[in-house]
Amino acid sequence: MTGPAARLTPPIAITMGDPSGIGPEIVVKLAADPARPDADLLVVGDVGLLRRTAERLDVALWITAASHASEAVGRERSVLTVLQPGADLPEDLPIGRVDARSGAAAHAYVQAAIDLALAGEARAIVTAPLNKEAMAAAGIGYPGHTEILADRCGVSDFAMMLANDELRVLLVSIHLSLADAIAAVTPASELRAIRLAHQAGLAFGLAKPRVAVAGLNPHAGENGMFGREDMEIIAPAVAEAKREGIEASGPWPGDTVFMRARRGEFDVVVAQYHDQGLIPVKYLGVENGVNITVGLPFVRTSVDHGTAFDIAGQGVADPASLSYALKQAIAMTRPRAGR
Repeated sequence: MTGPAARLTPPIAITMGDPSGIGPEIVVKLAADPARPDADLLVVGDVGLLRRTAERLDVALWITAASHASEAVGRERSVLTVLQPGADLPEDLPIGRVDARSGAAAHAYVQAAIDLALAGEARAIVTAPLNKEAMAAAGIGYPGHTEILADRCGVSDFAMMLANDELRVLLVSIHLSLADAIAAVTPASELRAIRLAHQAGLAFGLAKPRVAVAGLNPHAGENGMFGREDMEIIAPAVAEAKREGIEASGPWPGDTVFMRARRGEFDVVVAQYHDQGLIPVKYLGVENGVNITVGLPFVRTSVDHGTAFDIAGQGVADPASLSYALKQAIAMTRPRAGR
């Protein structure tokens, strides 16, 4: 067969994350795991550091440099293909400490992966953790992956979703102080989040996702007794989403809505701010959580943990969250009828 139909599926690009953290270790462990999710992988990172990491961990993995993403297609599972943007990292780069060179490298890996995804040369992006302080030391003014991705893709309607086998939670605001997060509760931001939660549910293969919206105040404001935002801002946004055909409900009290979602009443919960949404997901176990950026022109998933400088270089980092993020990226890019 010839022509577009004969083209092989592009690989999934995995960024190595901050070189001083656990990113290199969990990437190597994932790649060497014979039971890892089945997909062609292309790591965007430093070839030398990954080879040294594999040697230190004593894993049987052949790490080869590539100049194009297509070189990762059809490789044996014992071969890890690496695309390296920029010069080699120094061998004496400190492990487990903030370093501007690591911050700059981690940022470069993300940018290169975005290039691949936008060009259609990567099926999805899966990201290992970066360190905000290291990026700031390198003069990079982004608070995290989500903002980098949205800026490069030129999208304003985007959100962070945390998901595991029991919960899917999408955030109205991401990396803001609590005071700023409360100020960010507006009719427009609420409706945008509900729409994105609906979109994410469709990407998971749900025909009509049930979107629950968590309240901002205790007891969702109790009809204005504990604040009027739920009644005057959130409830009208939910009503507008219903008029658009979205199966939305709320605002529901934040202390029970996540429990109800776990029991199967809702498919996605819209949380009002960072900790309200992330605490219940992470309480269930970061090893089974995945961070998803909703609203991009491609699929991006990530681990549900940070760079873990306290255990970096010790050989004890668990790749389970990275494996789960890869599994979700595969599921979200699998062809479906009607897509």
